[in-house]
Amino acid sequence: MSEVEVKHLGEGYMDSASLKKVGVIYGDVGTTQFTCNVIGNLEQGDYVQVYHERFGWVLGKVDEIKRKTNLTLEKAIKLQDDDFTVKEIVAATVVVIGYRDERGLLQFPRTPFNVGSIVYKAEEEFIKKVIGIKDIREKGAYIGRLYRYRKIPIYLDINVMVQKHVSILAKTGAGKSYLTGVLLEEFLKHNVTAVVIDPHGEYISLRTPSKKTKLHQEFGVLPRGYEGKINVFTPDVQLNKGKPLKFTLSSMTSRELLNLMNLDARQYLIPLRKAMDLLKTSRQYYTIKDVMRVLESEENNALQPLLSQLEYLDEMGIFDKRGTKINEIVQRGKLSIINLRGVPPDIQELVVQRLSMALFELRKRNKIPPLMLVVEEAHNYAPQQGTSSSTKILRTIASEGRKFGLGLCIISQRPAKVDKNILSQCNTQIILRVTNPNDLRAIGNSVEGLTKGSLEEIQRLPVGVALVTGGNIPMPLFVEIRPRETKHGGESVKVV
Repeated sequence: MSEVEVKHLGEGYMDSASLKKVGVIYGDVGTTQFTCNVIGNLEQGDYVQVYHERFGWVLGKVDEIKRKTNLTLEKAIKLQDDDFTVKEIVAATVVVIGYRDERGLLQFPRTPFNVGSIVYKAEEEFIKKVIGIKDIREKGAYIGRLYRYRKIPIYLDINVMVQKHVSILAKTGAGKSYLTGVLLEEFLKHNVTAVVIDPHGEYISLRTPSKKTKLHQEFGVLPRGYEGKINVFTPDVQLNKGKPLKFTLSSMTSRELLNLMNLDARQYLIPLRKAMDLLKTSRQYYTIKDVMRVLESEENNALQPLLSQLEYLDEMGIFDKRGTKINEIVQRGKLSIINLRGVPPDIQELVVQRLSMALFELRKRNKIPPLMLVVEEAHNYAPQQGTSSSTKILRTIASEGRKFGLGLCIISQRPAKVDKNILSQCNTQIILRVTNPNDLRAIGNSVEGLTKGSLEEIQRLPVGVALVTGGNIPMPLFVEIRPRETKHGGESVKVV
């Protein structure tokens, strides 16, 4: 082995004699990618290493594989009658990732590889070293193993996730709620304070251990439940189990109340404001029924639509004289699930808006511990088109929350329908299978370093495999998600 080779391989790396040969470079060779014929077991997404005469060992990734033949349409038609030998070659396009220099910095080779250079299957230790995959289990969330390289665990830095936000994107049935459950398990293990907006009530299953399988042993995890670390709140205690979630009516303005009821502010703002101001002068807390009594005393038939909407809000039971205190919801080291299953969409928006605003204001004043706010079905609460009362505060948290230790995790099955101002602020992105062209376009525009081959591969990802990028992950990586420790609550209902 030459001096240059020793210098760039470093201690513990094998020489080429112990590596598995998988191809030879041919054709036009650039500094960012090259083509090699495949002479071994090589698949799209595999990592390879090639020795460069100036820079030592360099890591690459197979972006595309094609089988090239000399069989034309005319020859294919004659193939049954004539004695014709088909010549073929399997060729791989490899994207160059780079090498680590003497300072440990990732560098690209500034000159192309030599034509005829041998391509080897990359060693796992070399992959970890060049990509910069580190074992940070003390402060990291263990989400799985590098896809097809199960000896390389992947950890996401929890501090970075809270400071710089997270997005989890996937089509329906691709495993986003399963993955979110894995992430929440890691938060619970590391005593991270979190609040989850749960529109379908699927994360309550975090209390219950899963059944042990062979995968648990392979990924090094054991089934367990987190009963003592989970609190559940719901606006509808008759429909869902949990502690009641109530808001104080006196903390809302008349305009906010009208927006919730989708009524014309020009027609109803003045009478509603007068009624609420009158009640504020006489008492500290008041109810929807109190507001209705004041409005009914005016005996104005034009106010009947307003009274009907107020009666609807009263039936929802979301308002009370004394609302639920935030310090009851946010408890250090615990997970609070806001179960909105069966709650009407307008009430869900109110819950997300009021709760998010309270978390942001109290976190600014350091009245509650640093925490992660997890929002499922985020396209409903922060849509790219249309309006939602919760969009503005979620934008504020996305842009300013990191300053105050309030992290945001956005989960959606429609990336193209999520507010781009929010999505662009998510530094750590976890993407499972996506097939919609608009969603793929949105992902391609927001993920740095994503190659054309990787973007195409997102459409074919098996369930349980995700593309992870950002945060402490220096480049897009495909990760096989570990099995859940707890029971998965988001399984589809079987009809037959």
